[in-house]
Amino acid sequence: MIAAYQTLCQGRVDAALEHLLQSPRSELNRLYDAMRYSLFNGGKRVRPLLVYAACEALGGQAEKANAAACAVELIHAYSLVHDDLPAMDDDDLRRGQPTTHIAFDEATAILAGDGLQSVAFGVLADAAANPHDAEVRLSMLSTLSHAAGPAGMVGGQAIDLGSVGIKLDQSALEVMHRHKTGALIEASVRLGALASGAASEHALSALHRYAQAIGLAFQVQDDILDVESDTATLGKTQGKDEANDKPTYPALLGMDAAKAYALELRDQALDALSAFDDKAEPLRALARYIVERRN
Repeated sequence: MIAAYQTLCQGRVDAALEHLLQSPRSELNRLYDAMRYSLFNGGKRVRPLLVYAACEALGGQAEKANAAACAVELIHAYSLVHDDLPAMDDDDLRRGQPTTHIAFDEATAILAGDGLQSVAFGVLADAAANPHDAEVRLSMLSTLSHAAGPAGMVGGQAIDLGSVGIKLDQSALEVMHRHKTGALIEASVRLGALASGAASEHALSALHRYAQAIGLAFQVQDDILDVESDTATLGKTQGKDEANDKPTYPALLGMDAAKAYALELRDQALDALSAFDDKAEPLRALARYIVERRN
């Protein structure tokens, strides 16, 4: 089920993203080329899938979530461009291709990331692209800005950079990853719910529990794959966390316990959806996919 759903959602969001990233002037072509390179390089589109699936779980129409789906993928892409820079994780490979600063140059990569971030907020604010009333658009903007900023993803990256070579306990490790990885995943689910037009407080609470669980499960599985997979499968340098002496779940818990924890988090996510009907099946499938994926 998840493969067909992924293909459908990828096609939908990619068409919308194509429309957003057309260079308005020839002088900007190189910048837009770098932005497009960073965005259309084989990503799984997990965050847009979560947007669409959350919208549909509440009975909403997927096309009304296009702006939100684009916004979270734009933020995700920008974060990867900046994370890969020499001043951050210093990676040469992303999704099996040279990272943006290798394919272009560092200055262009920084600007491309900045541009992607700006377009993300612009598409949510645009009434034509995001056809909801002003109050809903404002709530969406608030959700994304909180998740992407120092209280979320950027803060998590700062904690990560400050934790190299330091022994973190499980609680501290989870704080880092709930910010760095989990915040944008949680925002994706909330944005999809808001796009449905039927987001009750009870539904939002249940979806928040679901998103918290899969956000952490995503990072646990990433840590596992960094040990067990290979560079060709991952599309990025395998073993980089260990080489950089970064704290990970396998290093802290042991591999068997890390795998068991990923499954426990998957089950927590599924339990959070217990009151939802069959329209939430894509969300359930995504929870399973996150801990079964190989890249």
